[in-house]
Amino acid sequence: MRALWTAASGMKAQQLNIDTISNNLANVNTTGYKKQRTEFKDLFYEKLRTSDMAQGQGKPVNLEVGHGVMPIATHRSFSRGNLEQTNNNLDLAIDGDGFFTVRDTNDNLFYTKDGSFKLSVEDGEAKLATSDGFFLQAEGSDIELGENVKEINVSANGTITVKRTGEEEAEEMGQLTLTTFVNPAGLEAKGGNLYVQTSASGEGIEAEEGEAGEIKQGFLETSNVQIVEEMVKMITAQRAYEINSKSIQTADQMLEQANNLRR
Repeated sequence: MRALWTAASGMKAQQLNIDTISNNLANVNTTGYKKQRTEFKDLFYEKLRTSDMAQGQGKPVNLEVGHGVMPIATHRSFSRGNLEQTNNNLDLAIDGDGFFTVRDTNDNLFYTKDGSFKLSVEDGEAKLATSDGFFLQAEGSDIELGENVKEINVSANGTITVKRTGEEEAEEMGQLTLTTFVNPAGLEAKGGNLYVQTSASGEGIEAEEGEAGEIKQGFLETSNVQIVEEMVKMITAQRAYEINSKSIQTADQMLEQANNLRR
């Protein structure tokens, strides 16, 4: 019976749906996390009878039966999360569509919404970096802050100024590079709050001042996961999984009755 395999495909699809929802809930407190949703499509149809219209006579519709469902994509929503004030000068949030650009030790570029940066000091020279040691980029290079850094300020347009110990005047050190994408949903998530560009996302575009949003110093962008919304989705997926299992049980009972027929 087709119902056995059709319902089985529905159960597999809902398992992946629950996996996606669980990952969203697990990252509800992850800085800059963007929620995902699973998308599905129906499978091919077996035509038991085709439409046959000639001179206004015949059957105007098909007789066909589907063969289930399959997941086709996990779409990531880049809607903005809430901005949470931390009063830490090294915490930055983007009030807009832009991404921070960071570089690893192999000169690979990554993009992130996580603005919880740290001071990385080597031989007295300070740089801004992520918790994993990826260096924040400004105008195509690492942000080198120099020695004896006492205070760091970042303006709304991304200009970085530094005050040093024993000095009153602030020194301008560069401007943050914010990057936008034509299709951010096409970015590939690498874990660690990092993304890389793909052919689907298009190449990163270094935004002009104000185009990618404003920098908010002393703030972090929280996850855009809505717990109540995810819980409703989880209940819906659970019920869909349950009703598909009922379809398998029903088909099995029908086969059992057919198998027990007597003359």
